[in-house]
Amino acid sequence: MPMQAAKVRPAAVAGMFYPGSRLALEAKLAELTGNAPEFPKGGGAVNAIIAPHAGYVYSGQVAASAFTALRQTADRIARVVVIGPAHYVPFRSIAVASAHAFETPLGRVPVAQERLASIADLPCVSINDAAHAPEHALEVELPFLQMLLRRFELIPLLVGDATPVEVAEVLRIVAIGADTLTIVSSDLSHYYDYDAARALDAATAASIERGAWDELTSNNACGFLPIAGMLIEGVRRGLKVQRLALCNSGDTAGDRRRVVGYGAWAFTG
Repeated sequence: MPMQAAKVRPAAVAGMFYPGSRLALEAKLAELTGNAPEFPKGGGAVNAIIAPHAGYVYSGQVAASAFTALRQTADRIARVVVIGPAHYVPFRSIAVASAHAFETPLGRVPVAQERLASIADLPCVSINDAAHAPEHALEVELPFLQMLLRRFELIPLLVGDATPVEVAEVLRIVAIGADTLTIVSSDLSHYYDYDAARALDAATAASIERGAWDELTSNNACGFLPIAGMLIEGVRRGLKVQRLALCNSGDTAGDRRRVVGYGAWAFTG
């Protein structure tokens, strides 16, 4: 029998959230990462990061501050868990995709099928291609990874109506090994005025940094469930949380009357 063609999840937001051509995207990534501060040497091996997922004009510089923290350990990373909230399709569970690869203008990223198979029987996990198809939360992180890591396998996870404990259990299984990195994709507060957002995001940052996952709600971050699950898993693994950046769209490219918050953190240990 002929081999079945690989199923590819095509880019959904190229040309909208980030540049749609390879050359323009490479130039934008070089600009963003070139302007990002260097992660301090001796700061510890980065096992996970939290990064925003808005359009690059809004949150790209904050995201770059998270991804540049990976430079010192990029050569050991073979697999990356990218986990974030579902914005378009409601569902109960944590959704994986049936695709064998995810595509951006920089090429295709293969999916780590064996690692996904390890969670296939969990009651909180389901295949949901409809949720993955339009979703930007995972996709916008991939070009940064493609530029910094060159070659890696992807473990794509979308969180619907799940619990932080369920998220933590999934991460415990799929994010094992020193060669596996976790990216938690989340923006912070949504649509407050500039001063109110700054106050709320500062409180959210403090909760994240002391591991207080039970203080987080949808009012704090669109990806509060992935963040909370990562905080539970981070405590179990003895990881420390370091803030890398915190601002909002009023600081970058938006109206200060109605802003979205962005933050970046590294989990080290």
